[in-house]
Amino acid sequence: MCGIAGFTRFDDLPSADEACLRAMTERLAHRGPDGSGYHITRQIALGHRRLSIIDLESGAQPMTSPDGRYALTYNGEIYNYLELRAALEAKGVVFTTHSDTEVLLQHMMVHGLKGLDRVNGIFAFAFWDREKEELWLVRDRLGVKPLYLAEVGGDLVFASEMKSMLLHPSISRKLNQLSISKYFTYNYIPAPHTIFEEVQKLEPGMVAIFNRTGLTRQLYWDIPQQDNPISGMNADDCAARFLDLFRDAVEKQLRSDVPVGVFLSGGIDSSLVTAVAAGLVPDSLHTFSVGFEESSYDESPYARMVAERYQTRHHHEILSLKKAVDLFPTVMGILDEPFGDASILPTYLLSQFTSEHVKVCLGGDGGDELFAGYPSFQAHRMMEKLSFLPTAWRDGLNRLVRKFPVSHRYASAGFLLEQFFKGAGISPEIRFFLWMGPYGNEQKRSLLTPAFQKEILRENAFEDILNYVRQSGLVSDFERILYLCMKLYLQDDILVKVDRASMAHGLEVRVPFLDHTVVEYMSGVQSIYKLNGFQAKFLLKKAAANLLPREILKRRKAGFMIPLAQWISSDLRDMIEDLCSEQRLRADGFFDPVFVRTMLDDHYANRRDYRKMIWTLLAFQLWKENYGQP
Repeated sequence: MCGIAGFTRFDDLPSADEACLRAMTERLAHRGPDGSGYHITRQIALGHRRLSIIDLESGAQPMTSPDGRYALTYNGEIYNYLELRAALEAKGVVFTTHSDTEVLLQHMMVHGLKGLDRVNGIFAFAFWDREKEELWLVRDRLGVKPLYLAEVGGDLVFASEMKSMLLHPSISRKLNQLSISKYFTYNYIPAPHTIFEEVQKLEPGMVAIFNRTGLTRQLYWDIPQQDNPISGMNADDCAARFLDLFRDAVEKQLRSDVPVGVFLSGGIDSSLVTAVAAGLVPDSLHTFSVGFEESSYDESPYARMVAERYQTRHHHEILSLKKAVDLFPTVMGILDEPFGDASILPTYLLSQFTSEHVKVCLGGDGGDELFAGYPSFQAHRMMEKLSFLPTAWRDGLNRLVRKFPVSHRYASAGFLLEQFFKGAGISPEIRFFLWMGPYGNEQKRSLLTPAFQKEILRENAFEDILNYVRQSGLVSDFERILYLCMKLYLQDDILVKVDRASMAHGLEVRVPFLDHTVVEYMSGVQSIYKLNGFQAKFLLKKAAANLLPREILKRRKAGFMIPLAQWISSDLRDMIEDLCSEQRLRADGFFDPVFVRTMLDDHYANRRDYRKMIWTLLAFQLWKENYGQP
C-alpha cells in the first residue's frame, strides 16, 4: 500500500507550490515508509509515499510514460497484474520494470476507463493526461482504499487521507453540520460526505474526471445485487462454486515479494481464509490474533484451534484495560474525522504487532455482508415475524425490556433487546442502520441542543440510505439491506477502520471475500442460502464444512469488540468526565449537557447500558480536541 496526494495547477495558485506538495505527501509517510516521489509541472503536482510489496527495486512513483504524456500516482495492489501484463505484451507493449504500477499505467494508456472492468485489485489512483489536461481519480469497486477530493476555485486537490489535504492552503476546516448529525446516527460519516464542508470522499466504484471545464463523476461498477435471485444450482453446488472463486481470490492475493500473514480471529471468515491460504503457502503461514482479559470478549482459544489444525506460526497478544486506555488517544489521533467503532482499538493493536513480522496480511472482512452474518439480519427476520403485533403490544414489550437487569458482558440480553426495539415501526432499511448505530431518533433529539437541531431542521440524516435505495433499484427488503450494508457499513466503517489501523503501521491488508468476482457471484445467490430461517452464513458454513473444526462452524458470532461497558465505568471515566464536562459541552453548543449527565450517571450506576452512546460521544469529543474544532 501507499499514500498519494496532489493537486492541479490550472490557476497556478501561488501558495500551492512544491513545498505544499512535499508537505502533503510527507504527512502520509506512515502509509508508505519505504520512499517518496514527486511529479510537478505547470499543470499538475503529484506526490507518492511507497510501501514496497512487489518489485522492491524499481516501480518508483509517480510513474510517467516514456513520452511524458501520462503520469500515475497509485495506492493499492493489482492482483491480476501478471495476466494484464501478458495481454499488453501481446499487443507489443514493452516493460522496463516488474511492478504492477507500470502494468496499471500501460493498461490505462491502452484501454482508458473502459479497461477498469479488467482490473482486479484494491486501489485508489490519479491518472494524468498532459495533452488533454485531464485528471482521472479512480477508486476500487468496494472502497478498500480511500481517496478524498475537494474542488477549490478552478483546481482539484486530492489525497489518501484528509490530514494531507488540510495542509493545502485552499482547504478550510469548516464543519459540515449535517455530517455531525449523521455521525451520531451511523457511528461514521457516509460517503461522499466528510466532517468538513469542502472535502468529499470519492465513492467506491467511481471515477472523478477533472479538467478545465470542471468536475464530473461516473460509476464504473456497482454491486449487482438481484431481487429474489433464483439459481438452478442446489446449495452444495453453490458452495462448491463459491469455494472455487474464493480459492482463486486467495491465491492471487498471496502474490507478493514479501512475506504474507493472516488476521485470525477465530471466527468462520478469518478461519476460512487461513485454511485456504495454508494450502497455498509453501512455508508455514504466519497468523495473528488478539485476546482480552475479559473472557466473554476473548476469541483466542478458537484462533489457536485453527492455527493448530493448519500448523501456522501463530502470534497472539492480550489487550489489557490499561493498554487500551493508554492506546485510546493515540488511536483516535490517526483518524481525520469522528469515528465511533470501538473495535478500532484491538484492530490497531493487532496491526501494530503484525507489522513487526510481515508487511502484508489477509483479512476476513466482507464475509458478514456477503452471507448475512450480522445479528441484525436475524433481527430483521424476527421483526418480520412480529409485524402482526399491535403497536401497543410492541411498546409494552419495549418497556418490559428496559426493566431487565443491566449487564456489561458482551451481547447481554437486555442490551440486545433494547437495540432490537429501537427499530420498531420504522422502514426496514432505516431500522437496520438504527440497530447497527449508536443513537435512535429519540435519543439523538435528546442529545443535540435545540439550537443545533434548528440549524439542520430540514436536512435528512437518512438521505444516504434513500439515495442508495434509488441507485439499487431493488424491491426486496432483504436484498436492499444486503446492498445497503455493503454500501454503508462495510465501506464507511469496516474498511475505514482496517485501513487506518493497518496503514498507521505500514501494513497492507488484503480482503479475499471482497474480490469482485466473489461479490458478483454471491450477489446472484438466493437469500435462503445466506440466511436460512434464522441460521446465518448457511452457504459459507457448508463451503467450510470440510476445512474447519465443528466448534468454529457452530459457535455464536462474537464480533471484534472490547469490554466497553466496563471500561467506561472504570479507567476511561476520568477522560469522559473531562471531555464531556458541562463546561465543554456548553461552549461547543452541539450537545445538551443535562442529557449527557443523566446518561453518564445512569450508566455508572448500572441503571442503563449506554456503552455505544457514550463511546460515540467520547470519540467525537476526542476527535474535536485533536483537530482543534470549536
